[in-house]
Amino acid sequence: MNFLTPTFLALAALAVPIIILYMLRLRRREVPISSIMLWRRLMQDREANAPWQKLRRNLLLILQLLILAALVIALARPFIPIPSVAAGSVALLIDASASMNAADMTGGATRFDAARSQARALIGDLASDEVMTIITVGPTPNVISPPSGDQTVLRAALNRAEPTQAPADWEAALALAGASIAGREQASVVIISDGGLPTNLPALPVPVRYIKVGRRSSNLAISALATRPLDDRPQLFAAVTNTGTEDADIILSLEVDSELLSAERLSVPAGETANRTITDLPSSTRLIRASLSAPVEGGGSDYLPVDDVAYAVYTPPVSGQVLIVTESNLFLQQVFSAFPTLNAFRATPGELPQERFDLVVLDGWLPEELPETNLLIINPPNSTDLFAVGEKFTDTRFVRQVDDPILAFVDFEPVAVREATPVQTPGWAKALVDAEGGPLLLVGTVAGRRVAILTFDLHASDLPLRIDFPILVANLLEWYSPSQPFDAPDGLRPGQPIAIRAQADTSGYRITLPDSAVQTFPVSEVPLSFSATTQLGIYQVELVSGTQVETSAAFAVNLFSPAESHITPADSITVGQTAISGKEERDEYGQRELWPWLAAAALAVLVVEWWVYHRGSTLPGWVGSR
Repeated sequence: MNFLTPTFLALAALAVPIIILYMLRLRRREVPISSIMLWRRLMQDREANAPWQKLRRNLLLILQLLILAALVIALARPFIPIPSVAAGSVALLIDASASMNAADMTGGATRFDAARSQARALIGDLASDEVMTIITVGPTPNVISPPSGDQTVLRAALNRAEPTQAPADWEAALALAGASIAGREQASVVIISDGGLPTNLPALPVPVRYIKVGRRSSNLAISALATRPLDDRPQLFAAVTNTGTEDADIILSLEVDSELLSAERLSVPAGETANRTITDLPSSTRLIRASLSAPVEGGGSDYLPVDDVAYAVYTPPVSGQVLIVTESNLFLQQVFSAFPTLNAFRATPGELPQERFDLVVLDGWLPEELPETNLLIINPPNSTDLFAVGEKFTDTRFVRQVDDPILAFVDFEPVAVREATPVQTPGWAKALVDAEGGPLLLVGTVAGRRVAILTFDLHASDLPLRIDFPILVANLLEWYSPSQPFDAPDGLRPGQPIAIRAQADTSGYRITLPDSAVQTFPVSEVPLSFSATTQLGIYQVELVSGTQVETSAAFAVNLFSPAESHITPADSITVGQTAISGKEERDEYGQRELWPWLAAAALAVLVVEWWVYHRGSTLPGWVGSR
């Protein structure tokens, strides 16, 4: 046993005055007596009160010396070295990824429950001068307890921790851990996980320990679920993967718009994937839910339930009527005919047809009265009630390009333009591409219709010869008539953000999460970046105009993570270039101080001493001699 403050042992010298006080007795004054018969008793009394008499065994003296000894040793802070995983300042990282929901521990407990038990043991090993930071590692690492040496606070934070349904961001978690122990002399990082960490993690300047949790590897997962149109009907593709080491049978059930469509038994060999394509879905299909369940007689073990359910949203392709008014611009005719969902019609400048079109393209010609629909105006020859044009300019050197979805994957800087027409709009349009002489592309919404203006003739540029041209047209078509206010054709992964675009009259966003919670957001100049996608399931998105729902759409969030579905515990992890074993060996030594027990013992002896003082101070059978 060692002492942290051994100088306090010098207080043991206080035992000397205590003993002296028991040896000293007060002298009494002598009194003459009238009878010799009292001499014997007088001599006994003088002997009893004489100073520096022989010390008798006294229970009160023994108890008081015990109290002093306990207090002195407690002040010296004795401790014993105990094996521990880490000592000093500890950053504890607890894996909270989807695989930690696997229920393969004793009694059906999850791996996260086991990780919590391991963390409680580490908290109990902390010495009084040691601190711990607890970080749960999910899609966004969370510091659930800042550096603290209070075990009550650490345990309370640990009890609030829960696993997620998403992969973990270990690089960000290690950065947080490094910041929490920066500048401390003795520090270490402890990772409690079932493995599966990336192999390219950066090295840390402190020792890293790995505590492995998890026992089994059997798991079946829905690894893919996607839809596409086929002959005006939806088609569904599903994949079930067996990540275990034994063949397994499973039931794949499909629900379409909350009604059971089919339940099929699949035999999936170990380490392989069974694929299914369903073509008989109803034409009205919108929301699809696929789930796995065990056959009645049992078909294999499946310890991770999180990846047994997947969702898909079917969005029918958008079709529309497009009228192209041009003399002989083959570029326009070819690019619009490349979109199978569009019905493109060509007309020569003159009288416009009476039919209603979703988009009218006016190339080098304008009618006296513009159609009341979406417009794409190319090389406007004259002014209208929407804009005014000036004399052509040849200073078409590229100046800037605005970051806008219409220009996604489009680069105007290398585009060569011979001349363009200056166009001025009274505030309803914004320039997306500017040249030194004026704007090259303007877009805006006016009188309930969307209008885009290319201020140059396509034949006077090399834009139609570049891959940017069909991309620009596709982006414009999406802007004119968006099928959904976001782009998520194959669904999202947990924690992945999604950009939600507002429409012309949108005043706010309303998003309903899979757990039925509703979040609302105001409209800003840029699309909404929604990142609260950690739940698995269907998210309903509504674009609101005032009190009315302008547009409603949905997207799905699925796990679809081979790393999370492969639940075999890893025997080691790699941090930097170092492989760290997951053995639960405690090769570090901490300090367990004994002073609280000694202080408690001193208090207990003090209570006994008080009782003895009132009951008598002589030990049974200890009778002093003369």
